[in-house]
Amino acid sequence: MLNLNKLIEVFISLQIIIVSTFIPVFFSIPFTYKLNGTFEIPITWQLPSIVIITLIFNAKIVLKAFSIYLIIGLFFIPVFDQGGSLGYLLTPNFGYLLGMYPLIKIIDNLNKRNQTIKYYDLLKYEILGISSMHMIGIVYNCILFLYFKQSEILLYNISKYSLGKFGYHLLMLTPINLLFKIFNNNKDQR
Repeated sequence: MLNLNKLIEVFISLQIIIVSTFIPVFFSIPFTYKLNGTFEIPITWQLPSIVIITLIFNAKIVLKAFSIYLIIGLFFIPVFDQGGSLGYLLTPNFGYLLGMYPLIKIIDNLNKRNQTIKYYDLLKYEILGISSMHMIGIVYNCILFLYFKQSEILLYNISKYSLGKFGYHLLMLTPINLLFKIFNNNKDQR
């Protein structure tokens, strides 16, 4: 039987994932008077939005929404960060999309605990989830290396997609943690 509330939660999660994929990250740099004044970070808001919706909803719902997102991106509409279609399976980015599954499960462990979420627990689980996502991405890159047998691709992809973005992904945790801290402070004052 179809549960309407669960279906609505899946569609909300799916919309958030798709919309956050299209929003690039820009930071304004105030001390650059000769440049255009913005610095583009080579990631989107997808990772923080997945962490947030995993904290809000159940992991089953987020996993369903993310699976639908992958199906849409592979077979119907190019909703991924750098395109879509079945050819996206051969890009290193797809390994990091697969790494979202353990990230969702790790973040959901915070929801399964009966106690309130502490700031340091949230940070610990976020770092563990991002690390697992990058490990899955590296393993996927190694599989691509074995398939194509080109060592320069492996080193380039790992440095570009893992080592180059890991710090940015940790930086993207800042808005989530600030929101969490604000909500916890407001909850404690009541």
